[in-house]
Amino acid sequence: MLIFILLIMSGLQLKHFAADYLLQSRRMIAGKGSLRAPGGYEHAAVHVAGTAVVLIWTQLPLALLAAVLFGEFVIHYGLDYGKARLSGRVSIIENPKLFWALHGLDQLLHQVTYLIIALIAARARGL
Repeated sequence: MLIFILLIMSGLQLKHFAADYLLQSRRMIAGKGSLRAPGGYEHAAVHVAGTAVVLIWTQLPLALLAAVLFGEFVIHYGLDYGKARLSGRVSIIENPKLFWALHGLDQLLHQVTYLIIALIAARARGL
């Protein structure tokens, strides 16, 4: 079970780095704080696509895989939307500690999401 979870977490970590730091466009960043802008939804979709690639080898039942991916989309978008709304009022120059605390909390909550995904996959495989 430990190796299974470590493999999933490693894949999700790589996916997160790629989606947040390599594949994220200005449009995605700008759209995170608005429910009407497509960028935040596009960013969450990139994350979900990456998670699908990571989880495909686990052979989860299709309904469970779809539920996990839908859940990640909603949670990821919600976390990013909340962070954008909060940190939009916090200047990195005037209050860098709070700015980075919000960034760190956002990243921590994404990591907790990945742990839950890994545990769901392990349980589904009977591990």
